[in-house]
Formats: sequence, structure tokens, C-alpha cells
Amino acid sequence: MTLGIASRIELESFRMDITSCTKADYDQIVTHIQEFWGSDRTLNLHHPMFVYEFGNSAYIIKDGNQVAAYLFGFISQTEPTAYVHLVGVREPYRRRGLARRLYDHFVRFALIQGCTELKAITTPSNKESIAFHRSLGMELTGKLNRDGVQVIKDYAGPGQDRVVFRKTLRQADAA
Repeated sequence: MTLGIASRIELESFRMDITSCTKADYDQIVTHIQEFWGSDRTLNLHHPMFVYEFGNSAYIIKDGNQVAAYLFGFISQTEPTAYVHLVGVREPYRRRGLARRLYDHFVRFALIQGCTELKAITTPSNKESIAFHRSLGMELTGKLNRDGVQVIKDYAGPGQDRVVFRKTLRQADAA
């Protein structure tokens, strides 16, 4: 079952819709990856399967023909968990609530799918991501590392600790 409704966002004097990510949108994102991430360091995480196989949980917000923000997520096949793989906002559109709106939209979709938990992952050095996910009410799991950040040791392989966020979903989160 898909969400079937577009979310509207009022930003300053213009409106932007949350819609499904198309192949053309995906191509725009990966072509201009540095405008979203400041470098191409995350390019290998932007797999086209998020459009082809998980297209009903890959969302974008456009300003005209330009992708302003996107979220690639999916529903776990083994537990009732919705997972946000990537959320990116193009530099000029930051600090306008777009990432939060995309998360809210994804949570509504996840609840319709029967999910009871939301999950996301980042690196221990990504302080902005940690602060953002905490602001969404997500909790860190794991043990404190030497920098005082809760991590799951070796989550992404030997020596590759990760911050793993979790949040219990409730119908009230769909509002």
C-alpha cells in the first residue's frame, strides 16, 4: 500500500510538494551530489535500487525542476521497522525544515505499512546528523566511545562503529 497523497510544504512565499523520486530526480541528485553533501563522499551510498526497488519510499521535494531535498528509505523485511538510509538537503535549502518534513512523510508511510519502529544510522563524527536525529526524538543505542558518543562497535564491519538511532512509532507520529 502506498501513501497516495502528496504532502504540501509552505516555505516562505512558495509551495513545495513531497513526491516520489523518479529516475530523472535520482540522476539529478547523483550528478549534483556535492551540492547536497559538500563532497562526493556519500555517492556510493546512493544506489539506484532506492528508485527501482524501493520507489514507494524514496521521496523528493522540488523547487521548480530542481531537487531541493530527498529521503531514501525502506521497510525492513524481517521486522516492523522503517529505515531511513539517506536524507539530503541542497545547500541553499538548509535550515528550512525540509529534512524534518521528509521524515514526517516517511513516518506516515511507515505507519500505514504497520511499522512500529524507525531506524537510522550515521558515523560517530557526524555531529550535525546526531543533533538532527536527536531533535526528531530518536534515541542512540550502544555504548559510549572515547569521544562520549553512543555507538554500536563494528556495526559496519571491523573498526567501523556507527551511531544507530531508534524511535518507537505511534499513530500520534502520523499527525
